[in-house]
Amino acid sequence: MTRSFEELVAEAEAVSVEGWDFSWLDGRATEERPSWGYQRAMGERLARASAALDVQTGGGEVLAGAAKLPPVMVATESWPPNVAKATALLHPRGAVVVADADEPPLPFGDAAFDLVTSRHPVTVWWAEIARVLRPGGTYFSQQVGPASVFELVEYFLGPQPEHVRRARHPEDACQEAEAAGLEVVDLRAESLRTEFFDIGAVVYFLRKVVWMVPGFTVERYRERLRELDELMRRDGAFVARTTRFLIEARKAQVGRTGA
Repeated sequence: MTRSFEELVAEAEAVSVEGWDFSWLDGRATEERPSWGYQRAMGERLARASAALDVQTGGGEVLAGAAKLPPVMVATESWPPNVAKATALLHPRGAVVVADADEPPLPFGDAAFDLVTSRHPVTVWWAEIARVLRPGGTYFSQQVGPASVFELVEYFLGPQPEHVRRARHPEDACQEAEAAGLEVVDLRAESLRTEFFDIGAVVYFLRKVVWMVPGFTVERYRERLRELDELMRRDGAFVARTTRFLIEARKAQVGRTGA
């Protein structure tokens, strides 16, 4: 690594973090992918759907990667820069992007969709998911699991209490889905290796994934960043564990107790 700490940090602090495209990290960080291949599996389900909703679509990048979209395709997003980016990306595909606050209620009628998808939602409003699904409809989602990248989080924030480390546990998601009247038909979880190769990658990541270290700024954490830079130059990388889980839940057919 020949570039200085100041050069790497200044570059990462200046680059745009709009959308949900992490290609700026190519060659600077790696994240092992879950074995189930969410985008491919989502695309297969979208191709069979007649009306679908993608909740918290970000910049629309994941949805836009589907080979075929259903006749009715809607996406919601709350952050204005992402709404604009998703609109530009998805409108040519015939999808409608709705600016939504990501709080109940979803701006759709009951039983509007036979498929609801979401990749890495910040919050899942299970009762609303159940409400907008048609009988027999499916919710399909990849989510961030408990204590994901907490090696990095705790480097800046210190040890976190157990209830914080356990948040977003797949077992809790399963219970919440069932409490909303959905049947969980698939639940999988994996712990995956993540590596950051320079301090600029860390700065970019924490600027983009704002809930990891709330209130993160380079100015606030400069000395801690400098120490981490020295550690990464010595060890070659900063290694963390990313946790992901896949959940698929189905709304019962009318007059039936199962899917």
